[in-house]
Amino acid sequence: MSTKRQLAQQLGVVVGFDNPQADLEQYRTPPAVASHLIHLADLNDDLDGRTVIDLGCGTGMLALGAALRGATRVVGVDLDPDPLETARENRRRVGTNTAVSWLRADATQVPLCPDDPVTVVMNPPFGAQAGNEHADRTFLRTALDIADVSYSIHNAGSVDFVEAFAGDNGGTVTAAYRSSFDLPRQFEFHDADSQEIDVELFRIEWI
Repeated sequence: MSTKRQLAQQLGVVVGFDNPQADLEQYRTPPAVASHLIHLADLNDDLDGRTVIDLGCGTGMLALGAALRGATRVVGVDLDPDPLETARENRRRVGTNTAVSWLRADATQVPLCPDDPVTVVMNPPFGAQAGNEHADRTFLRTALDIADVSYSIHNAGSVDFVEAFAGDNGGTVTAAYRSSFDLPRQFEFHDADSQEIDVELFRIEWI
């Protein structure tokens, strides 16, 4: 098994969005944060023998990380066809042999019902844009519908919300971790070349 640092290095070749959409909050998940999340999933035996579904996969960072770490099968789901094409190219760059499927669909209404155990990984929209508040709630709802365990990245200060949502829906937050990453300047409303934001990673078991 590769180390977390080695996994981050492998994911360093994954390119981001050619034409990111602000309303979809399309940002490339940093390799270091992605490797942290996937490493935790691997340590908890939530990859091997399972289908891993990346909700809102974008250009495939989390999906490809799961594939590199030995997930039995990986499905990346995204509404935007352009990042899915980039995700296919990223898979060739990464060179994983694990079966990876890319599905164009609304991640909040996934047309999937796998028979085998499912682990969801996701970096959902934080709901930072006007009219898109609590966007991560709908992603969590999909996770509880299709998975028995999920790993997700949320804005800092989300622990009360995530724990309450899980508790209200038969789930349990079993681990929470703090992290941070730089958001590059890619939209007109960005004032700085980059901005460091604090995030939180959660593992949730669903019943």
